[in-house]
Amino acid sequence: MVRQQHMSIRLNIVLLQYLMVCFVLCPVSGIIVSSPAEVHSVRGDAVTLTCTFTSTSRATSRMSVDWSYRPQTGGPPQAFFHFSSLVFPPRDGQFNGRVKWLGSPARGEASIQLLNASLSDNGTYTCSVRNPPDVHGFPTSQTVLTVTPEVLAVHFSDVAVLLAFILLPSAIITLALLGRMCCSPRDRSQAQGYQSPIEVTPGEETGFKQIHRKEKNMTCCHIYLLDSDYEDYYVHKERPPAQGETMAESQC
Repeated sequence: MVRQQHMSIRLNIVLLQYLMVCFVLCPVSGIIVSSPAEVHSVRGDAVTLTCTFTSTSRATSRMSVDWSYRPQTGGPPQAFFHFSSLVFPPRDGQFNGRVKWLGSPARGEASIQLLNASLSDNGTYTCSVRNPPDVHGFPTSQTVLTVTPEVLAVHFSDVAVLLAFILLPSAIITLALLGRMCCSPRDRSQAQGYQSPIEVTPGEETGFKQIHRKEKNMTCCHIYLLDSDYEDYYVHKERPPAQGETMAESQC
C-alpha cells in the first residue's frame, strides 16, 4: 500500500515536470497581421486598405475581422466594419454605403475597399484579426490614409500633340517670310528686270531665252520670284489665244 502511494507520487512528479518542459520549450500558436504603413489617394477615388494575416490554424467560422478608424484630429477609435462568416458593413456614419469587402480568409486576406474617398477620411485605420485557437502574436496592424484634393494631370503626350499643331504651322510660315525677307534688293531688281513670257509676241521667246541664259547665275530668290512667270508661260504656250483675244500687257 505504501509502495503504491510512492509510485503514484513519482508519476505525478514526472508528469508535472513534463508539462513544465513542454510549456517552456513547445512553441505557442500565434497570428500575425500585416498592412502597409501608409496609403495615399486622391479625393473621389476608390482606395484599397490592404490587410493580410498568417496563422498556424486553418481559418474557420470562428475567425473574425474588425476594422476601426481614428480621425486625423485625434480621438478614440471607431469600429465601422465587422466580418464573421458574413459581412457586416456600416449602416450609418461617414462610411455608410462606402465600404466593400475584398477579403478571403482561406487565402489570409482581410482587405477592404473605401469608395469615393474624401478629405474627412484622413486618419489611422486598424485591422484586427482573430482566429481561435491562435490567441497570441500580433493580431492588429495599422495604416495611415492620406487623401489629397484632385490635381489636374496633363500628360506629356497631350502637350506634345498640342505644341505640334500650334508650332509646326507657325514655324513653316515664319521660315517662308524669312526666306522672302532674306532676298537682297539687288536680286529683286534683277528678277523684276526679266521680260515676262506674257509680253512675248508669237514667234518670239526673247525673255524666255534670256532667262535660260542666266539660269546658271540664278539664286533661290530668283527662282522664288520667277515661279509665276514660268507658270504663265507654259499656260500660254499650251493654249494659244483665241481669235479676237489680245494679249494683255503686264502691269508689273
